[in-house]
Amino acid sequence: MKNRFTKALSFLAIATLSAFGAQGQTQRPSGIRYSIGADGGIPLSNLSDNYKWSLGGSIQADIPVLKNDLYVTINVGYNNIFANRDQTGIVPDIHLIPVKAGLKYFAAANFYIQGEAGVSFITSDGPLLEKSASFTWAPQLGYLIPIGGKSFIDAGVRYEGNSKFYDAGKTNDFLGLRVAYAFPLGKK
Repeated sequence: MKNRFTKALSFLAIATLSAFGAQGQTQRPSGIRYSIGADGGIPLSNLSDNYKWSLGGSIQADIPVLKNDLYVTINVGYNNIFANRDQTGIVPDIHLIPVKAGLKYFAAANFYIQGEAGVSFITSDGPLLEKSASFTWAPQLGYLIPIGGKSFIDAGVRYEGNSKFYDAGKTNDFLGLRVAYAFPLGKK
């Protein structure tokens, strides 16, 4: 676990240095930007006792509210948190549908800081699951990588926390990575 956390922090440091050291500032297109991506994660704290990793996808809209630096985000996704099959007893996978809204601020060039909050709907059943929904929050650091035209790869690392829905622990958090294809619609 410590090794995974160290790798994630190293990635954040490299992304931050790259963002602040960028020579040419890439112009982000104005208007609403959409992204479709894959989400992966590593459960933290008590959740990591019975669960190994998570995989899912999400769709996000970034709506500009202040020049081209501050955006309101709306994000809907699906996450499957995979049970550790090595544990004794049968622990079911956890299926979540997170619905979040938040703010994304571009601090330098294409480097951003994002914070979201919302609700995760739990669609799976299991003896250790206490609720059908939980409050969720997710601070994130990320970077837009231009790939031509007005399209980008949106790569971000986040800590996603949830209010308690799993009986074996007090927190239901994970460290996540989102890699998405971002594009504007329209002629802007």
